[in-house]
Amino acid sequence: MQLPRYIAHRGLSKHAPENTLAAIQAAADAGCEWVELDVQCLGDGTAVIWHDADVDRCSDGQGALIDMTRDQIRPLDVGSWFSPAFRGERMALLDEALSLVSALEMGLNLELKVNPGHDPVALANVAVHRARQVLPLDRLLVSSFDMTALESARAQDEALALGLLYEAVPRRWASDAERLRPVSVHADWTRLDQERLIEIQSAELAMLCYTVNDPERFASWWDHGVNGVITDDPALFDARYQRRTRGDGSRKPR
Repeated sequence: MQLPRYIAHRGLSKHAPENTLAAIQAAADAGCEWVELDVQCLGDGTAVIWHDADVDRCSDGQGALIDMTRDQIRPLDVGSWFSPAFRGERMALLDEALSLVSALEMGLNLELKVNPGHDPVALANVAVHRARQVLPLDRLLVSSFDMTALESARAQDEALALGLLYEAVPRRWASDAERLRPVSVHADWTRLDQERLIEIQSAELAMLCYTVNDPERFASWWDHGVNGVITDDPALFDARYQRRTRGDGSRKPR
């Protein structure tokens, strides 16, 4: 798999509400080739694009995702918290996000987000199955902090590209890699260790760092061989990724 140098974190989340269809479209409008999105399941098993365990931070509602159904989340406004321009944005179903990513011919780093109380196997079975149906394998990378979720993903397809997701890369990473056969390792760039990076490079795996929004402080890691970054705004690194809008400054319609 040829991974990009820049992946838009939760869509273009500097310019649109994170993990929404609007954020995916904004990333495409800025020329981004790949987006990173979080997926988890509601209490009724519906797969949605969402990061938090509850809806409190990024919507006009309250409550834990695990206690909600599809009918309950559909009326939520998940855009106004970010800007009045996004009032009325709805929580994206996984199928909606996959369809848009496919239509835009983008690549997707799909993070299996296993919050407390959720079943990692059930999530992987639903999300990976649907993603494989919609996207070609060379444009799909599945990552997770939860190794059980990744084991379930690997069991579905030996050719599926996996990413081992950590905060700081642990000593056991090589054992995880031997079992799961990933193409990449992902880590918090502020906790990156050069010794671990050398080990990962020696294993011929890609190293991706998140969430990188400070090009100057990060610059030396490029020299050490980091392959790519997951960032809220790729334009911080390369002016080619400036978000394009219509002449009146408003968003392009989907």
